[in-house]
Amino acid sequence: MAQRNVYSSKDDPGDAQSAQEVLDSVIQELDSLHQNVKGQLNQDITRLQSEKNHLIDDIEDLRQQYRKLQSQQMESLSGRYIQQQQLWLKQLAQVLAHNLQDLLVQRFSELSANSGHSLSSPIPSGEFPIPMPPNNYDERASELLSALDQRIDRSFQMLEQDLSSYESELSMRLNNMQTLERQGEELLQNLVNRIREELEEEQEEYLDNPFDARDSYAEESANSVRPPAIAPAPVDAPRDSVPQPSDAPAAIAKASSQVQAGLILALSSAVVLSLFNVCLRILIKSRNPRMIFGLFELPGVVTPGFGNSLLILLMRLIVVMALMPVLATFLYPSVWKDIRRLFQSGDRVLWSKVVGSAFFLFLSQVLIYLAIGNIPAGIAITIFFIYPIVTVLGSWILFGARPSTIGFLAICGITAGLILAGWPSFASPAPGGGNVGVGVTAALGAGIMFAGYVLLTQMAAGKLHPIPFSLVNFATIFVFSALSLWVPLSENLAPQIDPNVWPGLIAGGVVLGVLTLFSYLLNNFAIRFAGAALASVIGTLGPAMTALFGFVIINEKLQPVAILGMAVVTLSVAAMSVERMVAPQKKAG
Repeated sequence: MAQRNVYSSKDDPGDAQSAQEVLDSVIQELDSLHQNVKGQLNQDITRLQSEKNHLIDDIEDLRQQYRKLQSQQMESLSGRYIQQQQLWLKQLAQVLAHNLQDLLVQRFSELSANSGHSLSSPIPSGEFPIPMPPNNYDERASELLSALDQRIDRSFQMLEQDLSSYESELSMRLNNMQTLERQGEELLQNLVNRIREELEEEQEEYLDNPFDARDSYAEESANSVRPPAIAPAPVDAPRDSVPQPSDAPAAIAKASSQVQAGLILALSSAVVLSLFNVCLRILIKSRNPRMIFGLFELPGVVTPGFGNSLLILLMRLIVVMALMPVLATFLYPSVWKDIRRLFQSGDRVLWSKVVGSAFFLFLSQVLIYLAIGNIPAGIAITIFFIYPIVTVLGSWILFGARPSTIGFLAICGITAGLILAGWPSFASPAPGGGNVGVGVTAALGAGIMFAGYVLLTQMAAGKLHPIPFSLVNFATIFVFSALSLWVPLSENLAPQIDPNVWPGLIAGGVVLGVLTLFSYLLNNFAIRFAGAALASVIGTLGPAMTALFGFVIINEKLQPVAILGMAVVTLSVAAMSVERMVAPQKKAG
């Protein structure tokens, strides 16, 4: 089976110059928008940084003012306390002096009366005793001192309470300012990170790739059931790129012609893919030599088997890897930048998905080669179409995408068609020989492995452009094929090649590789013009076209029951594709 890919639409060669001018104008508008947004954001960041510095300076000034106020309050309180104490001591000295004077006068009067001396007569110094303070003097002094102590204590308590309240309020404000500062820093950091992420995403998506890089490659692979790829028009698109009302009929006619060209290309891709399957069938030997167009016989090159299938896949991939880089560069010039970014990213999860999807695709390719070698190509491809069932059920389990009623009916139709298509092979094996059981089992296994490839690729969708993704897939499958042939295999699984058939095997590998790339290129342009949804509907004709070319080229006939089963499978898969194409339009309406 050949791989396919997709990217957005492109004008026909006649309008290449105008399309390039429109594309250049869109890129210039996006660059200017990017520069304006970046300049505004840089100004906002600078303003926020300056406000942050002002806040830090204000906080430091408040701290200095607080320390200065605290020191001034302490100095003021200490000065007021000393002045009050001096005033109290002066008042105490005056009271003591007054009381002492009264006591001395009273004591002198009593002594004079008792001794018979007049108040005016002098008193000898030896006869006048030193007056002693009364008993209540100590009590009065003690009361005054205790009152002084109590008042001082109350003043200090009030002062301590005021200082505590001031300190708590100032601490609360400082804490609030620190919280605001941290919040501002976090907000600024988040803003910078978000701006950086948006700029990186914008650069990755639009700088080197004006097309929509978020399409799922799994939804655009060969014969896959995929939803329509809707590429929204930019909001800031230039007026020249938007059709005016007067140009609407011309735009509609042009779009209609592009869709018709895309359908023709999709049909051509399906034809090339069917020719690939028939050529693979011719390359593998059968019991009787195959008659090509009823004119000449070709005995085939290799016998059907696991090792020979690996060898055919390796020969085909040698041609693909020689030409695919050139084709990928032509389709997507930034393919090597994306691959280098993938290697430099170190994203192990993405790498595991890429390598895992390539491994499942490698197993699917080997098994479908083995199936085509043992049963008719049309039957093998029909049985291979079990993968939409596995994909839908896997998406339901992994992503919660529950299938609709039409989806369930399509699953039932595919199952019934597979039974009808495979049953005649067991009832009456084809005259060409081959192990029917191995062929049917290999076709079923190929479909299941391909479903695993689709699911893993859907998980990696949006992180890597489809064309670099497919190139990495081809390279990984090439490595798996080479390693599988390098590892010693048992006699039943090892390649069994006659040395005389190497020229035919090389020529067959070249033909298969060229058909692979040709189908890949046609499918890309088909989806570019018609969209992935319509291309997927055309891709469902693969089994019928393979059977038709098998009948025309090598006269490989199918029984009516098998043809009926093939038709049921084709219609069921087509219904699933159409349902997925119509569902987004209903939601948009």
